[in-house]
Amino acid sequence: MYESETLDSVISDSLAARRFAMTLLGIFAALALIMCCVGVYGVISYLAGQRTREIGVRMALGARKQDVLQMVLREAGKVALLGVAVGLTAALALTRLMAKLIFGISAHDPLTFLVVASLLMLVALAACYIPAWRASKVDPIVALRCE
Repeated sequence: MYESETLDSVISDSLAARRFAMTLLGIFAALALIMCCVGVYGVISYLAGQRTREIGVRMALGARKQDVLQMVLREAGKVALLGVAVGLTAALALTRLMAKLIFGISAHDPLTFLVVASLLMLVALAACYIPAWRASKVDPIVALRCE
């Protein structure tokens, strides 16, 4: 008997290339998710920060901080919800391309879609809340003067 191996090692060796490809794909997917979160945060935070003057006008006219924050979050939530809906639709349409590469879960795994969509919604709302909260703490006169 030459080169005897256990069945587990034969199976492990035969799946090594696919395991490496899936590990690499998982790493790239995690990096893409992180970059997506950073991009969403940056864009929405910038857009919400641009509304400092508007928030100052609203505060000067008597709006409460809570009302301003709710307004900004509601508008950002609508945009984020639209973006998540479009993204989920595109992702569901493209899962057929990846179905052959995925082991152990279906290409239409609802938990994965739910977690990613929830994470992106939370990032979008946080990206909008932080600049709106900062702008609501600014004195209305200072906010009106800044340009």
